[in-house]
Amino acid sequence: MPEKYFQILIKLAEQAYEHDEVPISAILVKDDKIIAKAYNTKESTHNVTNHAEMLVIKKASGKLKTWHLEDCDIYVTLKPCPMCESALKQAHIRNVYYLLDKLDYKKEYTKTKIVKANIRTQKDEYYQYLKGFFQKKRDKS
Repeated sequence: MPEKYFQILIKLAEQAYEHDEVPISAILVKDDKIIAKAYNTKESTHNVTNHAEMLVIKKASGKLKTWHLEDCDIYVTLKPCPMCESALKQAHIRNVYYLLDKLDYKKEYTKTKIVKANIRTQKDEYYQYLKGFFQKKRDKS
């Protein structure tokens, strides 16, 4: 776990702070080379998904022309939130290294309810559509 990456993370977090963003930063590394770096831009872009980790994944995927980032590691200032953690897993990131767990006083909260719709006809139709998509992918390989 090279210390040099964490020094860069701190500088990026300072930049975020100077731009009135939450000072969280991330760096994606492949073969000991920095592929992408970013800090949160959620406030300035008014985009809830613009966390440093999400931005780094997007940049790296564009540069490497793949969303399969299994040979990559990510370095982050703060432990990833559930959204970012899920994206990191989806991208097959090899290792996630972080400096700090969430702040003690910061409580995670949500009033969002996730409700499964139970509409049989659309559910069956969509299931067949999704199943066919993945079958077509398997047949090509």
